[in-house]
Amino acid sequence: MNELLIIAAPDLTEKRRDWLESLASERRLSPNTLDAYERDTRQFLTFLTGHLAGPAKISDIHTLRAADLRAFLAARRREGSGARSLGRHLAGLRSFLRYLERKGLVNAAAAGAIRAPKQPKSLPKPLSDRQALNLVTTGAQLQEDPWIAARDAAVLTLLYGCGLRISEALGLRPIDLTPGATTLRITGKGSKTRLVPLLQVVFDAVATYQKLCPYHLEAEKPLFRGARGGPLQPAIIQREMQKLRSAFGLPETATPHALRHSFATHLLAGGGDLRTIQELLGHANLSTTQVYTGVDSSRLLEVYDRAHPRA
Repeated sequence: MNELLIIAAPDLTEKRRDWLESLASERRLSPNTLDAYERDTRQFLTFLTGHLAGPAKISDIHTLRAADLRAFLAARRREGSGARSLGRHLAGLRSFLRYLERKGLVNAAAAGAIRAPKQPKSLPKPLSDRQALNLVTTGAQLQEDPWIAARDAAVLTLLYGCGLRISEALGLRPIDLTPGATTLRITGKGSKTRLVPLLQVVFDAVATYQKLCPYHLEAEKPLFRGARGGPLQPAIIQREMQKLRSAFGLPETATPHALRHSFATHLLAGGGDLRTIQELLGHANLSTTQVYTGVDSSRLLEVYDRAHPRA
């Protein structure tokens, strides 16, 4: 912060401090996000000092051009910032400039004229079928309490056996898994409903948990419970998966979501078609499924060669 006192005029320093305080008190951003926004705006003002050959003032921000922001992003890229970092730099600057605009001090049009850098698609790597099958068994769970071990195994089995998102699995109710059911009706993103096959092994894993659970599971209340009886939180499963990674020597990419990714990837490798996998995952667009399952051109050509009458 001492550096900022030198490179920014008092009027801008004060407003920046007010902005950061408002992010913490009103918007309640996480400490990590606040640190990032503080650092990003400090770096920008450092750049602006050199760009303007003097400490930046609010009047300088008022006359800021889109070209000035592009020059800052280009400078950060030369110093090694990737697309994600550049996108965060721009998000922080836009937030600051819009705060100043709401105060009637500047025009934030320059920030709106800048496109965020295209973000690389990062996907969880699938586990091997052996790794996935090992993880979802009750015996693999590290919890000593049998009902909690059965609970964790049931959740992980739903992720891998049905391709559910963790929020979808934890949103299930006992009424959703009626005896003899062969499908699950899942409400996913955008409140879109889909049907997914309910394998017997998945049903059995959930039934084992229900039998051992010490709490009364009302038909329309959350199926999965925490140790004290409240709704099970995603962070609990994520922490358990972290412990399993360590115990099994798995990479950091072995997350709960990686089990959903493995579900899709293993179906595709076994000859499943993209349209069916798209429906099972609840993706609105086929292109999302194509990227999500790691399909490459060689796989598409293989399907073409096998299926097209003129191939």
